[in-house]
Amino acid sequence: MRSVHVALAVREHDPGAVFDRVRHFAGYPELVPVVRSVTVHEVSAEEETSDWEVYFRNGILSWTEEDRFDRAALTILFSQLDGDFESFTGSWRVSREGAGCRVDFDAEFDFGIPSLAGILDPVAVKVFKETIARIVSGLFTGASVIGDEAVAEALAGSL
Repeated sequence: MRSVHVALAVREHDPGAVFDRVRHFAGYPELVPVVRSVTVHEVSAEEETSDWEVYFRNGILSWTEEDRFDRAALTILFSQLDGDFESFTGSWRVSREGAGCRVDFDAEFDFGIPSLAGILDPVAVKVFKETIARIVSGLFTGASVIGDEAVAEALAGSL
């Protein structure tokens, strides 16, 4: 099982407003070309399922996930229901930080192919980090990566 963490600072925005924009997954394909499509199926105000297609290496990764929203805690929990990963779970957390807020994305994944883990996993970690950074910076002008120079440089190079 591989894990990935990305933290971003979003200045001069209310954490509740940031949470509301982050949870709008259907808009992600407009922000980054690597996200091919996201189709959302609302179950309730606190739960939905979403179908994802993401370009990865020379193909497309696809999965369906369950998304649970806790607005009071400014947290989104997700877990794969079906798809290309053997397992895929994670969270988005928004917290107040100074005059703005912090967005933390955490995920654990396993492709279920031990013989290729050494090749696929590092590439997937890089794609996750850079994609999440681009999504958040697309949602919020001036968002910046916290504590990961390589991702910050990749983000700066794409702007």
